[in-house]
Amino acid sequence: MSYPPNNMPVPGGPSGMPVPGGPGGMPPPPGGAPGGVPGQPGRDDAYFTESRKGEVNELRQLLRTFGTERDKQKKRDIMKKVIAYMTLGIDVSRLFTEMMLAIETRDLVIKKMVYLFLCNYADTHPDLAQMCTNTLVKDCGNEDPMVRGLALRSLCSLRLPQMIEYTSEPLRRSLQDGHAYVRKTGVMGILKMYHLNKEEFDKAAFNDILYEMLRDPDPSVVTNCIFVLNEIQAEVGGMALNRAVMLHLLNRIHEFSEFGILAVLDLIPRYIPANDEEGFQIMNLLDPVLKTANAGAVVATIRAFLSIATAIGKRPGDDRDADSPSVDDLSKQVVERIKAPLVTLIASGSSELSYVLLKYADQLIDLCPGIFDDEYRQFYVKYSDPTHIKHSKIRILAKLANPNTAPDIVAELGELVTDADETLGRIAVRSMTNIALNDSGGEGAVESISRRLVDMLDLQGISHVTSEAATALAALVRRNESIKTVISAPLPRALKYINEPAGKASIIFLIGECGADITEAPYALEKVIDSYDNIADASVKTALLAATVNLFFTRPPEVQHMLGRLLKKATEDMSSQDLHDRALFYYRLLRSSPDLTVAKSIISKSMAVTASQFAEEDDSELRAALMDEFNTLCTVYRCKPENFIDEENIVPFVKLPTEHPLAAAAPVVDQGVNTITDQMNGAALTDGYATAAAPQPAPSAEVDLLGFGFDDPAPAPAPAATNSLQSLSLKSNLSLSGEDYQSKWGSIPDSEAVVISGLPMASAPPSTDVVEGALSAFSVFTMASGELPTEFKFFLYAQEEESFGGCYFLIQAVALKQPSSLNLTIKPVGGDPNKQKEKVDQLVELIKSALGLC
Repeated sequence: MSYPPNNMPVPGGPSGMPVPGGPGGMPPPPGGAPGGVPGQPGRDDAYFTESRKGEVNELRQLLRTFGTERDKQKKRDIMKKVIAYMTLGIDVSRLFTEMMLAIETRDLVIKKMVYLFLCNYADTHPDLAQMCTNTLVKDCGNEDPMVRGLALRSLCSLRLPQMIEYTSEPLRRSLQDGHAYVRKTGVMGILKMYHLNKEEFDKAAFNDILYEMLRDPDPSVVTNCIFVLNEIQAEVGGMALNRAVMLHLLNRIHEFSEFGILAVLDLIPRYIPANDEEGFQIMNLLDPVLKTANAGAVVATIRAFLSIATAIGKRPGDDRDADSPSVDDLSKQVVERIKAPLVTLIASGSSELSYVLLKYADQLIDLCPGIFDDEYRQFYVKYSDPTHIKHSKIRILAKLANPNTAPDIVAELGELVTDADETLGRIAVRSMTNIALNDSGGEGAVESISRRLVDMLDLQGISHVTSEAATALAALVRRNESIKTVISAPLPRALKYINEPAGKASIIFLIGECGADITEAPYALEKVIDSYDNIADASVKTALLAATVNLFFTRPPEVQHMLGRLLKKATEDMSSQDLHDRALFYYRLLRSSPDLTVAKSIISKSMAVTASQFAEEDDSELRAALMDEFNTLCTVYRCKPENFIDEENIVPFVKLPTEHPLAAAAPVVDQGVNTITDQMNGAALTDGYATAAAPQPAPSAEVDLLGFGFDDPAPAPAPAATNSLQSLSLKSNLSLSGEDYQSKWGSIPDSEAVVISGLPMASAPPSTDVVEGALSAFSVFTMASGELPTEFKFFLYAQEEESFGGCYFLIQAVALKQPSSLNLTIKPVGGDPNKQKEKVDQLVELIKSALGLC
């Protein structure tokens, strides 16, 4: 017998190298890395090597010794190999029984892999899946919350109708579990149960339980509840909303993760504020979200602001005060506020993110023109920008042009016209043209842009630029005939080398319009008429016919004969029905008109443009529809949802609540975010709307208002009219609107404000209501307040009795949580200037007395 030489390849391994997995392709020994060198475990990619015949049986043998194996790492390696085969699509369901035996382990990693194996084969092997039901139900009661959560998730992921009876009770128990991970897993399990069997879901009344769980102390559980409720009730527009639900979620928004914040923000556009004050309070609560680096949260906040502005803004025909801001005014204020965060995110994000944000910016510029104009340099094209970013920026630049910015923008666009990217050059020319068409560049801008376009006609080596320039000039002449003398000279020369049909048709049209100023115009058109049979594009023929007829009215003797030849060819040309009918119309009109002035008036009027916008450019209806779909893919695709989503999958947009218990015109003092505790105690979350909170009783002498825990009861505060500070007598009944507050605050420079910092507090107040109640007893009222992660903020006001001077006191108070202290900024308005300092000192003492700081 002869043996192969050393350099001869051995079957099964290239170039004589050993076959992975061992000699002859045998499986690796236990404990070794599959596909690697024995005795070197840990290479995860080796688990996904190609399967060899008999390896599943080998795994079966290893799993049968699984219970006696003491090496934890070897156990994990066996499980990894099983999962790797399953991931590669190899049917390892024959190992189901052995895998079931391996589930009894304290190793969470192994248990997780076994759960994954069970869920994967549940659909294809339902009979085998039922074998593990008792084990999963048992693990749902395990002492380890991670095991309970994993077991519950796996039990709900089996997705078998016959498993409903085993799933309901563990789900119900999980919703009351002491660990947040188990509760939030149970909430998602409810959604799986809903899709599996809606009838059993309704019988179990899980819908009401989910609403109750919106009060859960863990924000991740609340987030899951919001998503599950929105999906369950998608047919009616999403989860039900009322005043209590929204204010509860908004007061806790600082507790949520970025994912949870997005869930809450998506609810706000569907919520109708009870009145203007509540709408402004919601905006104040959401304002800190604009400072986050999460672009999704910022855009969702923008949509929330715009929806509130639309809800509370004054509309034509409203019987509200003339000073009430309109929807347009509020929208402009919103766009002005979000401009800086949006521009910052565009400049600092990835290319994909920047592109989407540019789409949103484009939409906001259309909504409120002029707001972004001063940021035009931020939209200049960078060399490193991807192509799609460049295109978007150039389109936006044209909308930011005004008399101050137009010269810089036009110069920037002029540099991009000759870019190597043909599409970029075309868009630059069109953007420059739009500035002239909209007349947004100020005096002289149209003529300046026209001269630039005329210069582009001589760029013979860049055909797409010359063609776009010709098309742009044709549009400008139709809108503004005064530029004819500026553009007429190079037209016959440009006709010789422009080959694109659109550009050639535009040049022919311009020669006909400017024929009175171009000496050789008839002869230039005659050459084209002589080559009529070689023209393939119908638009060029139509433009030639219109230009020749137009030139005929200006210079009849020179054009008459060639017009006759052209009409004969055009009426016999059947390649275009429009061309044929137009030629017949011109022929019959000229033949039947006794006076050419009549025919000229008819034809000239048909070519004139009197509207400020071309019909094909009017997309006002689409823009209005896209604003309703802000922060969705509709903005990116620039189309309505029904154009890319099946009708049955479109979630209706329903605004709630349909009515509020508060009258629309009723004044609101410190309601909204400040009375959430009372509203939540007085109304169920499942109600159609929250019942108005009853007035709070005056605090008794035994109540520690701020929870400082005094040893002795605090003395009862005296009424404001008879307090110990008799020299500062404040009005007990006072109402001040938000606009008056803002105007009075702005009338006093910050340099004249009295700032008092670091007033020590024994502990931070438990809520804003406690502080407001204490101050109102001393006739210091609250305009707005809110709780932030590190502080409470209050905007307060008070006024002296008229007999004492009638001075207003506007106060901004910030109560820090850690360390507990109070900062005051006070602006006195009116009254005797010589006594203001004294009265401010008295007011500070009054506030300290009211809050127990003395």
